[in-house]
Amino acid sequence: MGDSHPNHTVLALEIQAYLRWRNANARHPDLLAAQRRERARVRSERRQRWGRPRPKAA
Repeated sequence: MGDSHPNHTVLALEIQAYLRWRNANARHPDLLAAQRRERARVRSERRQRWGRPRPKAA
């Protein structure tokens, strides 16, 4: 096994603790949407699409 948990009970408790932390520290959906719009605006200005490198000037 490649994990550091002695048994399934400990693993389940650690997952639950992480999920409680993640839910308590989640960012607001409006903030996430604003960040996505800003990234799209920057990509549009650069004429860049997802996952594609910028074309080289000939």
